[in-house]
Amino acid sequence: MLKPLVATLACLVAGSALAQNANEGTVREAIKSLVPNAEIESVTASVLPGFSEVIMNGQVIYVTNDGKYVVSGAVFDVAGKANLTERRLGAVRVAELDKVPPERRLIFPAKSPKHRIMVFTDIDCGYCRQFHAEIGKYNDLGITVEYLFFPRMGEGSKGWNEAVQVWCSKDRNDALTRAKAGQRLDAKTDCDNPVRDDFVLGQRIGVSGTPAIFTEAGTQVGGYVPPDQMIVRLEQDKATRK
Repeated sequence: MLKPLVATLACLVAGSALAQNANEGTVREAIKSLVPNAEIESVTASVLPGFSEVIMNGQVIYVTNDGKYVVSGAVFDVAGKANLTERRLGAVRVAELDKVPPERRLIFPAKSPKHRIMVFTDIDCGYCRQFHAEIGKYNDLGITVEYLFFPRMGEGSKGWNEAVQVWCSKDRNDALTRAKAGQRLDAKTDCDNPVRDDFVLGQRIGVSGTPAIFTEAGTQVGGYVPPDQMIVRLEQDKATRK
């Protein structure tokens, strides 16, 4: 990951115009000179005058249009008290997560749904197990939980094989609950499954640990967050979108 090259960004001026079209080739060359294997998803005009906004490896960075300087860090709208970088990342995450159809998720629905969170989980992760042990409390608060797999140790690991077993089980929700309680599963591991696709997706949107929890707006809220704190965070996230 690039280290920040500039410590402080100039305050944004309300109503400032978008930067003029950048030389995309120059910007891409600048990034490749620093990170040859970078996966550059997009280069667009930035709200920062003279900069381009780059989506790269699930992150947002800013590059001067002449390719001389790169900034890695959050841009804040002072007047609006908003983290523009996180907002942009949220939109990128939502676009990626929306590509996952409901049938590829393990869904624990709330009876009276108010919020929905997407959770990248690992069977053996301690905080993932703590989160799932309280799944009923999240659901009771109106929070629907939709799981995707992210075995932290990678393909071929115990957690990876357990995730495949969960998916290959007749009752996947029950199998996930049993697996997270440390129970042995007898399901096969040769069925078609989305574990690899989930894992690659998680990497693409910047998941580095589990549980990785995202709101409907793509905001990452944790890490494990207890049910009573989670509902507060979700209400706050919803309020900022109004």
